[in-house]
Amino acid sequence: MHKEINGIDTVVFDLGGVLVDWNPRYLFRKLFVNDEAAMETFLADVCNSAWNERQDRGRTWAEAIEVAIAEHPGHAPHIRAYRERWVEMLGGAMDDTVQVLDELHGAGVRLIALTNWSAETFPYARERFEFLKRFEGVLVSGEENLMKPEPEIFQLLFSRYGLTPARTLFIDDVQKNVDAAIGEGMQAVRFSDAVQLRRALVRHGLPVDGPVG
Repeated sequence: MHKEINGIDTVVFDLGGVLVDWNPRYLFRKLFVNDEAAMETFLADVCNSAWNERQDRGRTWAEAIEVAIAEHPGHAPHIRAYRERWVEMLGGAMDDTVQVLDELHGAGVRLIALTNWSAETFPYARERFEFLKRFEGVLVSGEENLMKPEPEIFQLLFSRYGLTPARTLFIDDVQKNVDAAIGEGMQAVRFSDAVQLRRALVRHGLPVDGPVG
C-alpha cells in the first residue's frame, strides 16, 4: 500500500544523470587515445547529443548509423562503435542517489521512472541495474516515440499510471525537463547531487533517513 505524504503520493525519477552514470566519453577515450580534442570534436560534430536524442525518440540505431556514416564516412568505425560498444558508456549506478531511492521505497512511497532512452539500449539497463525493480513502472521515451520535455510524454505518464500532477514530485537533472513538468502541473526538483536531493525531499516532507548535509 503506497502512502500520500504531505500531499505527495508519487515520486517520478529521471534515470540518466540522476541514478545512472552514462557518458560516451567512457568509450571514446579508449578509441581516441591521448587525443581529447579529437574526441570532443567527434562528439560535437558527428555523434552529438542531437543525433543521439533521435534514438531516444524512437529512431532505430540502424538508421542512425547509416545517416551518420553517409555524412561522415571517415568516421565510420567510430560511428559503428557508438552502437556496438554502447554498453561501455555506462559508468554504473549513482550509489548515493540509489540509497535515497531505497529509502523512499522502504517508506512505502510510490516510485515511477521517466527516461529519455533508446528502446534498443534500455534492455542493457534493465539487466544491469537491480534498483530498477523498485519502480512500479518505467516509461521509456524510445518505446513511445515521445521524449522530455514534450508535454505529450508527461500526459502519457499521467494517464498510464493514473497520476494526479499536483501530487507528483518529479526529479530530473535537466532544467528544461523540470520546467516542462512544472508546466504540466507537477511539483519538481532539479537534481544536482544526492545531498541536494535529500534536502529537497526533506523540504517536501518526504521520508529520507540519511544525512542531509
